[in-house]
Amino acid sequence: MNPTQILILIAAYFGVLILISYFTGKNDSNADFFKAGKTSPWYVVAFGMVGASLSGVTFISVPGWVDGSQFSYFQVVLGYMFGYFVVAYVLMPIYYRLNVTSIYEYLEQRFGFVSHKTGAFFFFVSRVLGAAFRLYLVAIVLQQFVFDAWNVPFEITVVISILLIWIYTNKGGIKTIVWTDTLQTLFMILAVILSIYFINESLGWSFSEFLASNELKEYSKVLITDSFLERSHFIKSFVGGMFITICMTGLDQDMMQKNLTCKSLKDAQKNMVSFSVVLVGVTFLFMLLGALLFIYAKKHNIGIPLMDGNPKTDLLFPEIALNGGLGITLAITFMLGLIAAAYSSADSALTSLTTSFCVDFLNIEKKPKDQQKSIRKKTHIGMSVMLIIVIIIFKYVLSSNVIDSLLTVAGYTYGPLLGLFAFGIFTKKQIKDKYVWIVAIISVILTAVIGNIPAESLGGYVVGYELLPINGLLTFIGLVLISRKQD
Repeated sequence: MNPTQILILIAAYFGVLILISYFTGKNDSNADFFKAGKTSPWYVVAFGMVGASLSGVTFISVPGWVDGSQFSYFQVVLGYMFGYFVVAYVLMPIYYRLNVTSIYEYLEQRFGFVSHKTGAFFFFVSRVLGAAFRLYLVAIVLQQFVFDAWNVPFEITVVISILLIWIYTNKGGIKTIVWTDTLQTLFMILAVILSIYFINESLGWSFSEFLASNELKEYSKVLITDSFLERSHFIKSFVGGMFITICMTGLDQDMMQKNLTCKSLKDAQKNMVSFSVVLVGVTFLFMLLGALLFIYAKKHNIGIPLMDGNPKTDLLFPEIALNGGLGITLAITFMLGLIAAAYSSADSALTSLTTSFCVDFLNIEKKPKDQQKSIRKKTHIGMSVMLIIVIIIFKYVLSSNVIDSLLTVAGYTYGPLLGLFAFGIFTKKQIKDKYVWIVAIISVILTAVIGNIPAESLGGYVVGYELLPINGLLTFIGLVLISRKQD
């Protein structure tokens, strides 16, 4: 598939998204942009959230990670599933009872002004980095396989990517995204299923023969239980995955904003539970695809693609799909899946950043009615520019597998949110609100110190995804220290 064909496909795809945004964004009101009028069908939200949760990171980075980690990531995914139940039955009832637009409004009602701003700030940092990770991944693929052929700089590729998202989210916001995410999830799931089918067909295998093959057994180790000291030990991965979900979904405005568009709490809970089951199954398919890609590459002597002179396993899937001699159908399927995966999370991230900044920092609901829409639109543009800058920076500083980097960063940025919400929900204590930001900063610093302690100094123990609950615990302890008697 040549660069011109890929560009035509991208243009057609975004033409469909813009058409959807035309119909869903006719009202162009802040109520629709932030909450979709609270009329979204729960099953539509649930299906669309699969694509938003997986994103381009899962689509490319999980298959590329299989060679180094085998199927051990599935331990984290099982933890995710347990975490979704906590979100559905502990956190969502609170949000619906308070009828919030931004979930961080809870912190102001529970603790005060500084706690609200501290929580919103840490979400803001988390989501900017998370969205930038995801968009960076799709940008390097487009750069490698499309724009390099025309000598277009990486920076221009990033600007084009963000501009396309801005165009179709500018008016409808979350109301548009609920429906575009559904289409994008469909393309993504079709892409992974068809990719597995075409590669198996090329290798002369049926799906059942692939599952029974000796080649798959080389990659399919799921449970790591040999030593608790290992970074990927089952208990550490499961617990880390559970807390990652609680934080990156339940304490994240991006993911919760979609749930808050459902008609009722009951519908939102049905959405969350059904979505969690589908997500586990789809993620397992991605790991099967990853094993299949490395098996295919080995049989056909396909090397790991290079980027800036370094091997990049994240690029193996696009290399095989576009240049592996498997036909135009797989190439088209891959590109549709990639675009869908990347933009299904990036568009909602841009919208949630706009929402959080307007509600949590600009107090848009207290501004004059005739200024509110203008403030939202200007903020939307500002968030787009900021994402462009961060993604470009990533090109020069990011070296490891993207999903590993994403989960590691989550351990630092979501920890204070975990501690704040846990303290608010599970205790009745009040705190000295003005010191909350200090507690959060100290917690992140201590977590960074713990995360960088050499394994030799800990008797061989390698710190992994448990950094997130450790960070949350440190924040919780800090809040206990600044607590006061209830008024």
